[in-house]
Amino acid sequence: MSSLRDGSVMSLDQSTSKPHERLADWLAGDLAAVGDLIRARMASRHAPRIPEVTAHLVDAGGKRLRPMLTLACARMCGYAGGDHIKLAATVEFIHTATLLHDDVVDESAQRRGRPTANLLWDNKSSVLVGDYLFARAFQLMVEPGDLRVLDILSNAAATIAEGEVLQLSAAQNLATDEGIYLQVIRGKTAALFSAATQVGGVIAKRDEAQVQALWDYGDALGVAFQMVDDLLDYWGSDATGKNRGDDFRECKLTLPLIKAVAQADDQERAFWRRTIEKGRQEEGDLEHALELLARHGALEAAREDALAWAGKAQEALTRLPAHEIRDMLDELAGYVVARVS
Repeated sequence: MSSLRDGSVMSLDQSTSKPHERLADWLAGDLAAVGDLIRARMASRHAPRIPEVTAHLVDAGGKRLRPMLTLACARMCGYAGGDHIKLAATVEFIHTATLLHDDVVDESAQRRGRPTANLLWDNKSSVLVGDYLFARAFQLMVEPGDLRVLDILSNAAATIAEGEVLQLSAAQNLATDEGIYLQVIRGKTAALFSAATQVGGVIAKRDEAQVQALWDYGDALGVAFQMVDDLLDYWGSDATGKNRGDDFRECKLTLPLIKAVAQADDQERAFWRRTIEKGRQEEGDLEHALELLARHGALEAAREDALAWAGKAQEALTRLPAHEIRDMLDELAGYVVARVS
C-alpha cells in the first residue's frame, strides 16, 4: 500500500487512470444497477418536475464517489447479496438532496459547470425536490430490513443537516477556530462518507473491529476531501473545476482563512472583519486575501492537515484484510490530496 506519512503525494499524471476510475471499472455492474434504481425511484407519476430537476443534477457527470464507497466496501467485505445496490442509491439520494438544498442556501448559480436547479427552475422547486429525495432515501434504506443500517444512515442524514446549520453561524464569525471548522465538515461532509463505508461492512456481517475501521476510513477520507475542496477555492484552476475565490466572495471562513486569521495583526484582522464578518468587499480584496494567505503559509498548512487526514484514512485500511479494492481505496485517499499537490 502507498503511504502519505512522509508527506509525499501521488501526482495526478502518475497513471493513465485515476483510483476512482479503476474502482468504477471494477464495480461497473453494480454502478449500472445503482443508476437504474436511481432513475426508477426518482420518477413521479403526479409531479413531472421531480424527475426533471433530479435528472438535471444526477446526469451532470458527478463521480458518484459516495455510493461507490458503499459498493466497494460491501464487495471488499465479501458481500454477495443485492442490498448494497439499494444502500448505495440511498447514499446518492441523500447526497443529491443536500446539493439541491445547499445551492439554495448558498444562492449558487453553477454546479459541475452547469446552471444550478434553483437557477433553472426556482428555490421552491429545489427545496421540495430535495425533500422528495430525502423521502425516497428513507424508503430505500428501510427495504433491506436491517435496523443498524437504518440507524447509521438516518443518523448521517441528521448529522449532515446539523453540520449545515452550524456552518451558518460559524462561516462569518472570526471567532471560529479549527475545532469548530472540523466539527462543521465532519457533519456536512464526512458523516455521509463514513456512513457509506460503514454500512458496506455491516451488511456483510463483518466484526466490530472491521466495521469501525471502515467508519474510520470514511470519516478521515471525508475530512480530507472537504479540506482539499476548501483549499481549491484559493488554489483552484480551470483544471480543477473550481472558480477561484468563490468561498471568499461568499464570506465563508474555511480552513485557510482560519489559519490566516489566527496569525493576523490588528490591520489584517480589520481586513478580515470587513470582508468576511461584514461582507463589505471591494475590488482587489481577493488578491489581498491571497497575499495574506501566502504571507502566513496558510494554504500549505491547510494542505498538510489534509495530508494528515488522508494518512489516517490509509492507516484505517491496514486494519482490514488484504484485497484489491483495499489497495484502490488506499490510492483514492492519496489522490484526494493530489488535487492540491
